[in-house]
Amino acid sequence: MTKIFDISKTDDRLLIKSYRQNLDKNMVAELFKRYTGFVFLISMKYFKDEEQSKDAVMQIFEKLFDDLLIHEIDNFKAWLHTVTRNYCLGILRKEQSKQKHADRIKENTLFMENQSEEHPINEQKAENELKNLKLALNQLKSEQKECIELFYLQEKSYKEIIEITGFSDKKVKSYIQNGKRNLKIILQKIASEGLIILIIQCISM
Repeated sequence: MTKIFDISKTDDRLLIKSYRQNLDKNMVAELFKRYTGFVFLISMKYFKDEEQSKDAVMQIFEKLFDDLLIHEIDNFKAWLHTVTRNYCLGILRKEQSKQKHADRIKENTLFMENQSEEHPINEQKAENELKNLKLALNQLKSEQKECIELFYLQEKSYKEIIEITGFSDKKVKSYIQNGKRNLKIILQKIASEGLIILIIQCISM
């Protein structure tokens, strides 16, 4: 005769064991009932938003049906805390990445709009600017040039640049910051030299 137990009074580990053996979703439902508030409070700590935290609770517990079959769990509450924290941090990183990308697009758009208002863009001007940019990039140190191209032209993240180049996080940030500063100086020098040539040509006429 099968022993019947009251799941509301059953230890977390026995609930997990029963679920792994019988795939009885009632076991997971009981865990959900016990720890909904726990997961919600942790999510609120990271998101500071009630609706987003509620959504996190649902997403995390939906994954339990698969995760409980994969992971060996000794202390469910401690494990669930780690899972919730990692989920929240993952969402926040994605949001930050999307925001950075949006800000970069906005910055480039505003720059192009300002350029358009001040000086009508034509094909010749665009070609000259591209030529100057290539000239300036080629004058940078190889590490700076590589990081600048990956970050600004290919829109790679710091993490991706580290993986591609093998440079440390500190080196990547330094190469981008110094490269950007040097690039600006070189472009200003190219522009001023072009202006001097133009003045000389005008005087000679």
